[in-house]
Amino acid sequence: MAIRKVCGLETEYGIQLRGGGESNPIAASSVLINAYVALMQRKIGWDFEDESPGRDARGFVAEGAMPPDIETHLVNTVLTNGARYYVDHAHPEISTPECADAREVVLWDRAAERILQRSMQAARSALPPGAEIVVHKNNSDGKGNSYGCHENYLLAREVPFGRIVTHITPHFVTRQVFCGAGKVGCEAPGVSASDVPFQLSQRADFFEEEVGLETTLKRPIVNTRDEPHCDSQKYRRLHVIVGDANLAEVSTFLKVGTTALVLAMIEDDAVPSDLALANPVGAIKEVSWDRTLRRPILLKDGRRLTALELQWQLLELARKYERERGLEAVGEDVGVEVLRRWEDVLSGLEADRSSVAPQVDWVAKEQVLEAYMERHGIDWTDPRVRMLDLQYHDMRPERSLFARVGTERMFDDADVDRAITEPPDTTRAYFRGKCLQKWPDDIVAANWDSLVFDVGADPLRRVPMMEPLRGTAAHVARLIEECQTAAELLERLGS
Repeated sequence: MAIRKVCGLETEYGIQLRGGGESNPIAASSVLINAYVALMQRKIGWDFEDESPGRDARGFVAEGAMPPDIETHLVNTVLTNGARYYVDHAHPEISTPECADAREVVLWDRAAERILQRSMQAARSALPPGAEIVVHKNNSDGKGNSYGCHENYLLAREVPFGRIVTHITPHFVTRQVFCGAGKVGCEAPGVSASDVPFQLSQRADFFEEEVGLETTLKRPIVNTRDEPHCDSQKYRRLHVIVGDANLAEVSTFLKVGTTALVLAMIEDDAVPSDLALANPVGAIKEVSWDRTLRRPILLKDGRRLTALELQWQLLELARKYERERGLEAVGEDVGVEVLRRWEDVLSGLEADRSSVAPQVDWVAKEQVLEAYMERHGIDWTDPRVRMLDLQYHDMRPERSLFARVGTERMFDDADVDRAITEPPDTTRAYFRGKCLQKWPDDIVAANWDSLVFDVGADPLRRVPMMEPLRGTAAHVARLIEECQTAAELLERLGS
């Protein structure tokens, strides 16, 4: 039986300093995050003890592989909602707390956006008059550089990694029909903007391998990083780098919800191998470049299916899985909503894609840009169109084009505001966040699977959190409420 698909997002944001001299993205990211940390009045540092990005799920490191460096010298803090906020290479990044299902991911992803907005406001006091830091939630600078929105899913260690690769790849290649964020032009070598004036995905141009460890060079469709951040004997974490950073809430919900469900099906060996693609690296680009959604891609068995047809087949398999196995692995109610919305969006894309603009980023963006071009008598090559593409992702509410298009909301502002400071009740993030709220002066560092306390006695006390579904409100809320001090908490935990 498939295990619960604990999941989360890690989003790198584009950043630029305007009006303040030369823009250094690392320095700007540090100013941005430190400004927000100052609002918190207490910074809890990240514990790098268990970081191992070079470990490969295949059991070896391929020759020439270049796992990302661990940048311990840059700003890196933990928030009271259980999230991580830090400088990653040349970008500010927020990793959501661990979530129990796709609906929770949407909520804490929205909270991350709001944190970035508050950070931009707070940073103005640290900048010269007239200067501001501007953040975009996108995946490409338009100059051949891409940054990611990574997903994470909990899987049973016993599932063969080769089976995961075989069955998840067709989904990764074709799901962009409903979770692509849209992009003007093309950044693939040898392909001009006139060949691909607009495409479904921001990221598809940048993938060069089917499987691999890298995240910034020779990007693979399936990433092999084996860094579970929990009990490595029982679990693995599938680190997914193939997705776009979505603004439309339903796009995020479907991106995470359908992937979690397909992974549960893979764990239970409920996905046949006849959907394997002949050339996934070529296919991911072909799907992104085809706004008609009618171009077939070649399967290994010689058949040709469109991305929509392949998604319909996956949906049919998911319906069968629901009948035979249930949806406990993704949350019963959430799983039912995933299936309903999955069917609705595929039907809309097939019949009249404009009907899904409230749910799908690339369709919403396409509509706005085409209306603008028609009003001004211009085409996709006009620089103003590319500027509007960027403005869609602008995180400043008064400048955001996305904020004006009227996409469907799954959560109201009160829900989002609460998630800025409060962790999910349903995972170990609850223990992390609540301890940070109640005893910030007694915690010296934190990471995904432990907290390090200093209660005035030597040595420091590390509390392990190796089970993602332990430390929930149901497990520890009463304990935390009853303990007056961190020392009392540690004593009762037996640390």
